[in-house]
This record gives sequence, C-alpha cells and structure tokens, in this order.
Amino acid sequence: MTTEPKQNVRWGILSTANIATKVSRAINLASGSELMAVASRTEERAKSWAAEHRVDRAYGSYAALLDDPDIDAIYIPLPPSMHAEWTIKAAEHGKHVLCEKPLATNAEEAATMADACRRNHVQLMDGLMWVHHNRTAAMKQIIGNDTLGRLRRVTAAFTFNWDTIPEDNIRAKKELGGSSLGDLGYYCVRAILWAYGALPTQVFATARYHRNVDMNLSGLLWYEDERMGAFDCGFDTGSRKWFEVAGTKASLVCDDFAIPWKEDSSRFWVHGAQGKDAEHKSEGCIQEVNMIERFSDIVRSGQLEFQWPTDAVNTMRVCDALHESARRGQIITL
Repeated sequence: MTTEPKQNVRWGILSTANIATKVSRAINLASGSELMAVASRTEERAKSWAAEHRVDRAYGSYAALLDDPDIDAIYIPLPPSMHAEWTIKAAEHGKHVLCEKPLATNAEEAATMADACRRNHVQLMDGLMWVHHNRTAAMKQIIGNDTLGRLRRVTAAFTFNWDTIPEDNIRAKKELGGSSLGDLGYYCVRAILWAYGALPTQVFATARYHRNVDMNLSGLLWYEDERMGAFDCGFDTGSRKWFEVAGTKASLVCDDFAIPWKEDSSRFWVHGAQGKDAEHKSEGCIQEVNMIERFSDIVRSGQLEFQWPTDAVNTMRVCDALHESARRGQIITL
C-alpha cells in the first residue's frame, strides 16, 4: 500500500515590496511549497512583478488575491500599520498567514490578529527568519545543557547606519509603523525571550527620535533569579547583528545571528572561564527556506502550532513596554 504525497501548500504574496523577492525565492526553493499568486495596489505592477518572478497569477488588489480559492497561505510584507487589517481578512478567508515583523504596531493589534487566526483555524507566524536557522537549534541546546552554567545576562545589538535619513522610507514614517525598535530591536527582544524562555518582569529604555520615530533605542530587561537582558538598535550605527548569552561558567557569542554572513556555513563561539574559546560550526542553510518549510509543514499537517503567535505577541508586549518606558523615562512593569 502506498501513501499519496501531500499536496504542496499554494502561496500568495500581498505586495511587491523588496522583501517579497527574497521570500518568493524561498518559497520556490522550499519543499512542499508553490508560489501561485501575487497582488499589488495596481494590476500593472502585479503583472510586471509576476512576469519577472515567473508567477502565474497577478491581482490588482489584495482583496482579489484573498478571494482566490486555490490559495492556501498568504505572505504579508506590507508596512506594519497594515498587518492587522490584512492578517484578519486573510484569516477570515481561511488563509494561513506568514506576516513580516513586527507582527503589528502594538500588542493589542497582535493579540487581535492571533485571536482571528485561532478562531478561523489557520496558522499565524511572524517572519523572523533567524529562529528557523539550523544554528539556532544548536545554540539553544548549549544554552539548555548547563555548558554556560546559570544564565545571568543576554546582550544583543542590531544596527545599520543611515548617513541621511530617507524620509520616504517606511522605517522612518510613524504613520506606517516605522521604528528602529520594530524593525531591528524586535530581533533583539526575541533573542532575549528565546534565550530565557520567559518574559521579563520590568523594562527600561531610552531613545532618540526624528519626527516621532525612534532612530535608536537602548533597552534593559529585568528577570527573576538575578538575570538581565540588554540591547541596542538603531539606524545611526555601523552594521552590527550579534548577541551574547552569558552564564556563571561560560558565554555563547554569535556575531551574525539576525542575518548570517554566509548561507553555506554558520558559526558561533563558547568562551570558557579559563579563556579557552570553542568555535562551533553548524550546517549551512537558507534560513528563509527553513521558515517556509516549517510553516508549510504545519499547514500540511493540519495541526496548528500556537507557540508561534504566542511568541510574536509576547515580543510585541515587551516592545510596547519599551516604547512606553522611552517616552515616559520610567521603568515599566509588565
């Protein structure tokens, strides 16, 4: 007796944003996935993008794509201010949703999105690619096996530099959800939550603003059991994308956690108390392909994984508290 292979998950993309090109490649490379359609605000733009990326169906509105009964899953690379609206609409059309980070502009929106997906029995996941890298599982194993001892501090940074602020860039527009915390700090916050496996009890942040958008932000996160998290993010410092997890015995350092320098190899280090460093190499991979395959496997299995939206909503909860702290200049209790 033979078992018929499960049907590929058929994907549609809402928007022709730059990141859509990267993720469309991942969908095409991933097993169990098929890119079928793209939508834009104009049919002309959708058709042009579809021709360039060899996609069969092009729609001149987001709603038209959601009405396509052949589409199983939607990738949403729209500005953060539009994430809630189109995630909820996609869920109501029975589409599974992979939504770019930050999941929403605030935690209340994120929770509403998660509830809508849960009610409609569809998967929700934020597009945080690094958590799906092969190396991430290897690092998590070391964090959990007492190599580092009792965890004390997680520190992270993600920055790049704008010599001149591009006023028309989504990241610099408050009304579209622009924010260095949402764009870059979201990775750092998630790294701290990932390492500790829990939410902090209090946070504090400072930030520098331009037209009501944080151009940089530094944050502190207090945990129980004498643990701390710290990070900085911003659009005004050279390229940095690293984190360190430090314990009573040793520390783990990854210098390119958000976007690995190479697809065919990856590395991290464990620094011991006697100054002995151990370099660990993990099998190379394309992390966005891993993300698509993980998401598609969930869809094909029919068994939703609620930890993904929970992690995303929790990340937004911490980001909200950090935003509030920076505005008020006060420690905020979660």
